[in-house]
Amino acid sequence: MATVIAICISEKKGTQKHEVPYIDVKREHGIIGDAHAGNWHRQISLLAKESVDTMRAAGLNLFPGAFAENILTEGIDLKHLPVGTLLRVGPALLKVTQIGKTCHNDCEIKKTAGKCVMPTDGIFAIVIEEGRIAPGDGIETVPAP
Repeated sequence: MATVIAICISEKKGTQKHEVPYIDVKREHGIIGDAHAGNWHRQISLLAKESVDTMRAAGLNLFPGAFAENILTEGIDLKHLPVGTLLRVGPALLKVTQIGKTCHNDCEIKKTAGKCVMPTDGIFAIVIEEGRIAPGDGIETVPAP
């Protein structure tokens, strides 16, 4: 079963994300208390631990939030989910809105390792149903209504 491994936020734009014990997500807003919240198409970012592990294999010491992901997952192939996919993450329902993202000004990880996984492996979502998400919560795709 797919699982939430870590939850990360940043209170101010341009600062490193850090782990928190849980997040509350709100419809048409995203993560309460996160600097990137708002009524737009990239309310929440998700990245698979498996993608991070490929970078660790290159010798990088990485921690949750290193790629500016809000939710670090395990056991789900995020990068191959089509836009529009519904994800039940704990009690919340998210809708995938974007796959990948251009790195801004060659991020530090790309400068160090020569590549970054967020542009190809990270996904973004909006909140459809509110709830509290925490590490250990299950993740599953939900058929569209």
